[in-house]
Amino acid sequence: MSDAPAYLKTEALSLRYGGKQALEEIALEVPRGEITALIGPSGCGKTSLLSCLNRLTDLVPGARVTGRVWVGGKDIFAPGTDLPALRRRIGMIFQRPNPFPLSIRRNLELPLREHGIAERARLDETVEKALRDVGLWDEVKDRLHAPALRLSGGQQQRLCLARALALEPEALLMDEPCSALDPLAGGVVEDLIASLRGRYTILIVTHNLAQARRIAGRAALLWWKEHGGRLIEEGPTRQIFEAPRDELTAAYVQGRRG
Repeated sequence: MSDAPAYLKTEALSLRYGGKQALEEIALEVPRGEITALIGPSGCGKTSLLSCLNRLTDLVPGARVTGRVWVGGKDIFAPGTDLPALRRRIGMIFQRPNPFPLSIRRNLELPLREHGIAERARLDETVEKALRDVGLWDEVKDRLHAPALRLSGGQQQRLCLARALALEPEALLMDEPCSALDPLAGGVVEDLIASLRGRYTILIVTHNLAQARRIAGRAALLWWKEHGGRLIEEGPTRQIFEAPRDELTAAYVQGRRG
């Protein structure tokens, strides 16, 4: 385990979509302030695991979660859990950029206003800071009222990240955030993610094993077993790639399986 305390922790976490088992008995700890890469072949439940961690599964008809999840030491399935507050603490970045069909500025203002931030000076300050944090301010400061959908794919993904950061989250869940981008734009987003290490707890799903090695301090391998996605092995990234304990992990990182 990492020396850093776990910010996200699961115990016996299982997920079913109707009659289909998606995850089975997942026990994972994601250290505070570190980047952890979630790797494994398609269909093994990586995206589903992310969805459990801020209860997006609540929005899926027929989804049933068992087991426990702690965020910052608090059980997110405890009665009375404030779901909007939970999702503010744990931002989500999806595979394809999903800006709102609004202006660049409104993309950041809208969630801030929904969370009770309406003072103009504070909105201006927060919008600028979030855009600076993702390296977009100098690129868009003169066209904040232009449609966000006119931005390039890489800029749109950075805008979505800025939208999450504007809410001052503690953790970020990222579902293949570079895979829908061209190599240059993907490299910019990858560098940005790496720069957030230490400021946020990050769990990133990636099929790019080289990317996992570059940016993640820890890695966890999920694999589809007979009764759903199972956690095969987790540990420091270097150990997972250079001295894996499980034969399946070795086969996957060496390209012999998956």
